Amino acid sequence: MPHGKPAGVRCVQLTADNRCAIFGHPDRPAVCNRLQANQEMCGDTAAYALIYLAELEVATRP
Repeated sequence: MPHGKPAGVRCVQLTADNRCAIFGHPDRPAVCNRLQANQEMCGDTAAYALIYLAELEVATRP
């Protein structure tokens, strides 16, 4: 996403199973490389993690 990913917009690099299609590639955005997932963020389910990320996007909107 050349101009960044707006909050609430699905990343174009996510596959159907929510995996990063460019994980490990040198052109992966620095913000993605710096993101360190942890138990607080991921919880015990994918649904929890997606809610957490959505809330994080809202909280960090410019």
